[in-house]
Amino acid sequence: MLTVETIARVRREHAKGKSVRAIARDLRLSRDTVTKYLRSDDTEGKYERHSQPFPQLGPFLAELEQLLERNERQQLRERLDKRQLFEALRRAGYVGGYDAVRRYARRWAEARATKTEAKVTEAFIPLIFAPGEAYQFDWSEEWIVLDGVAFKAQVAQVRLCHSRMPYIRAYPRQTQEMVFDAHARAFAFWGGTCERGIYDNMKTAVDAVFVGKDRKFNRRFAQMCSHYLVEPTACTPAAGWEKGQVENQVGSQRQRLFIPRPHVKTLDEMNRQLEDGCLAHARESRHPDDRERSVWEVFEAERAVLVPVRGPFDGFREVTASASKTCLVRFDRNRYSIEARAANRPVQLRAYADRVVVRFDGEVVAEHERLFGRDRVRYDPLHYLPVLAKKPGALRNGAPFKDWELPPNLAKLRARLGRSDEADRQFVGVLAAIPEDGLEAVEEACRLALAEGLCSRDAVLNILSRSREGAPPPALATPPTPPLRLVPAADCARYDRLRTITPEVDRGAA
Repeated sequence: MLTVETIARVRREHAKGKSVRAIARDLRLSRDTVTKYLRSDDTEGKYERHSQPFPQLGPFLAELEQLLERNERQQLRERLDKRQLFEALRRAGYVGGYDAVRRYARRWAEARATKTEAKVTEAFIPLIFAPGEAYQFDWSEEWIVLDGVAFKAQVAQVRLCHSRMPYIRAYPRQTQEMVFDAHARAFAFWGGTCERGIYDNMKTAVDAVFVGKDRKFNRRFAQMCSHYLVEPTACTPAAGWEKGQVENQVGSQRQRLFIPRPHVKTLDEMNRQLEDGCLAHARESRHPDDRERSVWEVFEAERAVLVPVRGPFDGFREVTASASKTCLVRFDRNRYSIEARAANRPVQLRAYADRVVVRFDGEVVAEHERLFGRDRVRYDPLHYLPVLAKKPGALRNGAPFKDWELPPNLAKLRARLGRSDEADRQFVGVLAAIPEDGLEAVEEACRLALAEGLCSRDAVLNILSRSREGAPPPALATPPTPPLRLVPAADCARYDRLRTITPEVDRGAA
């Protein structure tokens, strides 16, 4: 193929009247080549390949097309990217390069695209953010295998706009308390927050959308932003490009961390893997605007200007509930036990991302690890002890006590007492002391009683009573006696002078 300079020389020589034969002889070209460029008026040599050779990929084209076909039938979030297709082909024995696979997969996709469909291309303006200026937040749904069962996790995606530092965390729901927890953990992960947060119009943050950028934010969400000194900014509805960084993060991190589906025992294990994945990605990836540095290096520089966090926001969602006569309160299709004094009363329930706290008259009457799913019950046997003291027969078949793991000495005392109505009354009498003395004190009293060979309620209660009395108070220190200026002298003669009787007539003798 001739260069532009050679073609220009051919055209100039011919314009001066030189023959094709002479030009071909002087420039060492074939006459057909000289004739082709003179007739076509082309000023640039072009080469079009009609058949593409595949020296390495050829034997694997059928397998690659099968992979592409299967990948096309997958849901969009489950599809492999071209790099993962290349790795699958290498496991099948392919020893060629990645570019050949990438080019073939691209042409294959273009060939399958509908030819008549008009493609509308939108234009955007590139954005740039100063260090510590803004972060972006969004949710995504990812499939994982949780304890052997397929589970759709709700994944909070947060990203610093300047350094592109990501933070990802998986939750069971997209409720407001999960939003609060994701922010608290992201800010702790980064060591600070930004001046502005960019969100879509999620219902957990925005109550009403007005004209333009005007929004009515949820009261609790506004409290969280005020706590962290963050100015919330909502995107235009259906305009995901306004937070394009976190939108792109959803797709890229899905390929890295969720395809193929990770197998984990708990969500805590999944979240540890996600944090490690964020750190590894930041250290391995080049910053898109500063190719000389990694995302981690840019983040280290940005960390110094982040807004300090004075402490995590108390991120709960509060609802009013009614406790039943069985000392249970229902929330989110599950039930939790509360102290007996709040039974059949209205209570305030605060739901956090990982726990549930119940209050009655301003005091905490229950705190449980949060349950997900439905129709599950979380008991605390200590909540039922005041009721059990009046109804000791419920010890044997009461649901709260069915799988109660007693401390070692209490369990040993229970075994020594045996299984009878009198034994139940004796043991309930010991348990009834727990609300006043505490579980540790009762456990220690049982240990002392068993060490002395005693196995009864009265022995345990006697030890508890003596422990309440405590040690005798220390003796009061008396101040020293001040010295006398005049030391008294002993003078017994003074008493003799008092015994002196004046001569008088004894009235009794008369």
